[in-house]
Amino acid sequence: MPTIKDVALKAGVTVTTVSRVLNNKGYLSTATREKVAAAMKELDYVPSEVARSLLRQRSSLIGLILPAVNHPFFGELALHIERCAYEAGYKTLLCNSQLDSTKEREYIDMLKRHKVDGIIMGSHTLDVHEYLHLSMPLVTIDRKIDGRIPSVTSDNRQGGLLATRHLIAQGCRKLAMFGGNLQLELLPNQRYTSFCEEAASLGVDHVLVETNLDVFDFSQYTALVDKLFAEHPDVDGVFTSDVKAAYVIQACRRLGKAVPGDVKVVGYDDSQVASLLVPRLTTVRQPMEMMSRIAVETVVGQIRGEAVTMETVLPVELVVRESS
Repeated sequence: MPTIKDVALKAGVTVTTVSRVLNNKGYLSTATREKVAAAMKELDYVPSEVARSLLRQRSSLIGLILPAVNHPFFGELALHIERCAYEAGYKTLLCNSQLDSTKEREYIDMLKRHKVDGIIMGSHTLDVHEYLHLSMPLVTIDRKIDGRIPSVTSDNRQGGLLATRHLIAQGCRKLAMFGGNLQLELLPNQRYTSFCEEAASLGVDHVLVETNLDVFDFSQYTALVDKLFAEHPDVDGVFTSDVKAAYVIQACRRLGKAVPGDVKVVGYDDSQVASLLVPRLTTVRQPMEMMSRIAVETVVGQIRGEAVTMETVLPVELVVRESS
């Protein structure tokens, strides 16, 4: 594998000159730059990013840790974050924690070894002090770990309120929320709080269905929805995530329940799956692209030593389609 010394020898210049070409520093004639470029091409020389990052004290890399990249919401977040980071001059290293604390810690250690400039964290399985002692720029997205760590989220409480009010306005008299697991103490729990408060204030009966602690294990969803309708056959309105809504609609079809005639369904996220379901899903839209852009701006701002907003809560909106 050719080295920077080989390039310098081939081009007839010093190693320092090659380094200045690579890092675009200082004045160099066009002829010198062209000689170095020709030598690199002839030798098929690829600069070491590790060496360049040590020289610049920057890697131009951002780590992104998400809990489940196969989930449409997090998959779309990753898409937006990568694009926003690229536009800001950064590459993204994507890590999939699968809600495994050992795996998350190993990924954090790996990102440190790769000298990433900052981390966008969409997972939260470790103790707060481990995040606080990372000694690098950090921002959380769709999570709030600690008030001392910048966070970017949507308004989950308002989302739960919008969905619940819509179902009740559509005539539903017994509601169910098919959520994650309340023991995890995640931001989506705020949707359940506003769901319960609004239903109770209007005298509407309501029940909760929780997943196990592995909230992104899709294989459990069918059994949970079947159990819901077996124990509460009179449920006529369901609030859940977009992915879980697909399982609710499938169960209704198996049980001969019409959607929205017998059961009205409202999702959360407005991921691409929402408009692909039949019937098309009414859902609460999270501004995923804006969340991603602000998360990238926040971590880049920290990298540059700028003051950043510690908590950003973006508004959500109800998108009414055919399922309600």
